[in-house]
Amino acid sequence: MLTPEFSQLLVSNSGFLKPFAFNLTRDTEAASDLYQETLYKALANSEKYNSGTNIRAWLFTIMRNIFINNYRRKTKQKTIFDKSDNDFLLNQKQATVNNAAESEIRIKEINKAIRQLPEIFKTPFLLYFDGYKYHEIADVLNEPLGTIKSRIHFARKLLKEQISRH
Repeated sequence: MLTPEFSQLLVSNSGFLKPFAFNLTRDTEAASDLYQETLYKALANSEKYNSGTNIRAWLFTIMRNIFINNYRRKTKQKTIFDKSDNDFLLNQKQATVNNAAESEIRIKEINKAIRQLPEIFKTPFLLYFDGYKYHEIADVLNEPLGTIKSRIHFARKLLKEQISRH
């Protein structure tokens, strides 16, 4: 198919991809990356598209395959292969805590250190800790993005110093 015709067809039929990407990833930034990668792969493989084929189904398949491949890649990165006599796959996600009381003391120590942070660092850090992205925190606090990143960085640095003293 000719590139200008294919590009027009692609642009006019790609609107459904953004909600689908968000549905797969449940993360706005990851969905945006998935959407862009899908369009890139579609353009790069335009010669594989057959005229008359349902372009939405074709794009859907590309996006789904990219998502699955990325998921598989991530899970493989978190697995270690043990080269002992009896081969075992060790999953790094599995962590054990030897002493629950020790963990509780550590959590209390961290919470105390967070409460002692200056307010200018504490607020952005707590928002970041709650899962907000840098740009979302900047919008909420009406501050420049660089300022927010800097404050979170200094909050981490202060926490690290304070916790390592104990």
